[in-house]
Amino acid sequence: MIERLKAWARRLKRELLALYLAYRGPHTPWYARIWAALVLAYALSPLDLIPDFIPVLGLLDDAVLLPLGIWVAVRLIPPAVMAAARQEALTREGERLPVSLPGAAVIALLWAAALWWALQAFWPASSWPGR
Repeated sequence: MIERLKAWARRLKRELLALYLAYRGPHTPWYARIWAALVLAYALSPLDLIPDFIPVLGLLDDAVLLPLGIWVAVRLIPPAVMAAARQEALTREGERLPVSLPGAAVIALLWAAALWWALQAFWPASSWPGR
């Protein structure tokens, strides 16, 4: 079972590399680029939307959200472009993808927005210090 999980993780990493290559390709439509950029930013971000230390949910984003995002991105990219990107990804296997600092910034902004919303929803402004 562990070998199957390792093989799945290698395929996922190779698919991310192919998605990165397809994203940068000139024949990828703009809407597919936007979605691929979001998925890549999330995948390459050093921050997770759901931190890994939260039991079960922390691993759920890596096991469900990321593959789902990749699946949608692959469906938006023309098959010929994706096939060429997958072929190039096979030749470049083992190459590290860059860490996405802008992706980390987006995730940090999402967390800040969620915190702001939670404060607004559960802590009335009238009870804030200094008011």
